Amino acid sequence: MTAVDRESATHPGGGTGKRPDAPGRVPFPTVDEVSRHCFHEEEPETVHIEVRLPGRPDPARLRAAFRQALLRHPRALVRQAPSAWWRRRYEWELTDEPDTEPVDFPPPGPDALARARERALADCPPLEVSPPVRLSVVTGAEGRGGTDWTDGPGGGCVLLIAINHTALDGPSCLRVLATAAELYGGRDNSPARAEPTPHRRAEPAPAPGKRGGGRPVRVAASTAAPARGNGVLLADLPVPARPHRDATGTAPYTVNDQLLVATRLMVARWNLLRGGPTRPVRITMPMDDRPLGDDMPIGNGTRLVDVGFGADERLDEEALTAGRPDPAAVARLLRRTAARTRMLKSTSGPQLGLAGTLLTMPVLPVGVRAAVTRGLRRAAAPWTSTTLLSNIGRIPYPLDFGDAGRAGAVWLSAPARMPRGLTVTTASTGGRLHAALRWSRALLDDAAGAELAEIFTRALDATSAAASHAAER
Repeated sequence: MTAVDRESATHPGGGTGKRPDAPGRVPFPTVDEVSRHCFHEEEPETVHIEVRLPGRPDPARLRAAFRQALLRHPRALVRQAPSAWWRRRYEWELTDEPDTEPVDFPPPGPDALARARERALADCPPLEVSPPVRLSVVTGAEGRGGTDWTDGPGGGCVLLIAINHTALDGPSCLRVLATAAELYGGRDNSPARAEPTPHRRAEPAPAPGKRGGGRPVRVAASTAAPARGNGVLLADLPVPARPHRDATGTAPYTVNDQLLVATRLMVARWNLLRGGPTRPVRITMPMDDRPLGDDMPIGNGTRLVDVGFGADERLDEEALTAGRPDPAAVARLLRRTAARTRMLKSTSGPQLGLAGTLLTMPVLPVGVRAAVTRGLRRAAAPWTSTTLLSNIGRIPYPLDFGDAGRAGAVWLSAPARMPRGLTVTTASTGGRLHAALRWSRALLDDAAGAELAEIFTRALDATSAAASHAAER
């Protein structure tokens, strides 16, 4: 998603340059405008992040550090400028200071985290107030044995962040948070240097799923009385095992490929158990090529691609959707998925495709473009992908808050608006995989969400079993 910051207009290439003397305005990029057109109060576009710390930060110091971090990344310090339907563009207005205090400390209690999480999913920070981000520091013990814990020295805490996705995405906010951690704790929070990935041998690759192809399957609904808003379930899982690298240092597939396969198996198994449709699964996957340092462009910076699963999997469908998927069938699916994702990663294009670019060209007034965009979105709903998998990968920043400690776990969840109604977001820290399953309550109730999470966990285990099977061959 396009990331345009103030410095792009005045200091080319800079993410931390000095601010212009006069207040600046930045036109909405493509992704921001489409998100603004499609805003729906019943399913707000919030990105939610949870960071677990073993200690508790000092309130005054944290507020000061977060404020200073926003000043260092001024594209995060924005509000929507007043507009009218006949104007040609929406614009971001960059502010010199926050309009309101973005950090709050809710009262502690046994249900404090649950309440803060529900607020993060349902209460979107307004675009008219800078910054469109809210950071809540939550303390108070939660349920034992699950992922809702705060059991570090001094009780620990959770940094719970809600982002208006029209303005920012999760990786942008993590970059700002890493700067805040460095300012708070005085310790280096530079991104870890990524290990070089050996170039994998070229293999014949099936064509990836296309947006213009056949209608993908929908996740079978579980609720007879649709409710408003989203539900979310967080899981702390082992990173799935992969086959050993060969003599050239290459592996046949990545953890991201395993997550794609696990998501595909989850949907297929769920629909089989519910008697749902069996059309091909198509998964939308965000791709982010931005640098991770201080110069990272802040905003919405990923492009969306679709990974299709269809005819090639038909012969293995029974083996793949069994209670215990056949390791050989899963291994074949992993190899095909790796070929598809390699092809997608080697291509480039507009973030939302040509259609998104055309819809946001400033030829017609924004009010007219908004009506057209919403109409086309409704018309295209049957061809929208089945679900979205957003794999952040290894969190690149230590998120070390000094006396409050270093992050022990980080979860993110992407919006789950209909017609998809289901998203899977994953990240890894400390050798663990932190997965968030988020669903629209117009599609699934909370019991169904928990059941889907269990199916996803078993499906991910199946990709590890496939890796073991491949290693034994």
